[in-house]
Amino acid sequence: MINKDFFQALEDLENEKKIDKDTFISTLEAALTSAYKKMYGEAKSAMVKLNPEKATIKIYSYKTVVNEVLDSDKEISLSEAKLIKKSHKLGDVVMAEESTKDFGRIAAQTAKQVVMQKLKELERQMALSELSEKEDELLTTIVKRIDNGTIYVQLSNTHTEGVMLPSDQIPGEKFNIGDRVKVYVKKIKDSFKGTQIQVTRSNVGFVRKLFELEIPEVASGDVKIKNIARDPGNRTKVAVYTEKANIDAIGTCVGFHGQRIDTISSEINGEKIDLIEYSDDPLEFIAKSLSPAQVVSVETNESLHSSRVIVPDDKLSLAIGKNGQNVRLAARLTGWKIEVKPQSSVETTEIKEPEYELTELNDDDAFSGLKDFDELEDITPLDDGDEEN
Repeated sequence: MINKDFFQALEDLENEKKIDKDTFISTLEAALTSAYKKMYGEAKSAMVKLNPEKATIKIYSYKTVVNEVLDSDKEISLSEAKLIKKSHKLGDVVMAEESTKDFGRIAAQTAKQVVMQKLKELERQMALSELSEKEDELLTTIVKRIDNGTIYVQLSNTHTEGVMLPSDQIPGEKFNIGDRVKVYVKKIKDSFKGTQIQVTRSNVGFVRKLFELEIPEVASGDVKIKNIARDPGNRTKVAVYTEKANIDAIGTCVGFHGQRIDTISSEINGEKIDLIEYSDDPLEFIAKSLSPAQVVSVETNESLHSSRVIVPDDKLSLAIGKNGQNVRLAARLTGWKIEVKPQSSVETTEIKEPEYELTELNDDDAFSGLKDFDELEDITPLDDGDEEN
């Protein structure tokens, strides 16, 4: 049956594969017990015990001592128990070693299956443990295959495959088998199919890691990224700041002759990158977020977390952007709802309307019923002739 070579193999597994031998033996004993029961009848209470020191395997059946035997496979009468050992009493468990004459082949087969299963489980756990450290990291991979738009990449120095769905790709990018490509590890999960790794190039995390890779001051924390808003393949806005008086956050990210920012833009397929200097003042931050458009003024409503931005008439389309892209990214970057108005629309109402600076209102209820800043245009001052008597 199982001999000393088998137990030596267990020792080797413990040393080479870091499998805990005691845990492995417990698992094997349970498997062998199950195999024995299937061979000799499920009703029988039995257990298999491995002894690594003596390199032996023994099978024991056991019965509980009772007054009246109702199940002879699991129970034994007190009188019969006393014939085996006089000190037996009710409730004791009487064990007897069973013959393993016909069990050798099944035991060896079962042991092999358990070893293989345990090794696969161990490899999966080790791979998952190793890969979990790579989550939220930037990795260089090799394109292995492309199937219906989904790109499968091999992670360097592993046999593990990453999956990049069409939604995780930058629109317009094309890859071929064998191409080396940087990806951001978005999620790692373990399933019945094995370890699944979701990678992406469209995630804002991908841009953040590129900044850390290409700009040492970002990696060190001297320059910090406050937030990123991205429309993959088109435009990205990155808000940066520094607490160091001797560092220019924007200039540091741009680099000498724009080399740093150009390298990052090239990696994301020529995507435009707007660098915005973050400010704790929401008026200033909102104004800067609409770059490259110039801003005349910004008004905010704290209770609605909304803002109205006035821009020169000839900069209106630039501020809004194609299909509203620029103002939409600015809103996501700042966390404020942003409404853009041309300067002429405000100037035509300046004589008729008093000036409203929403940020200076003390009465929060004054605008509690307003849903949009357009409603302000319905408010006009009273003429002298309209004063109440």
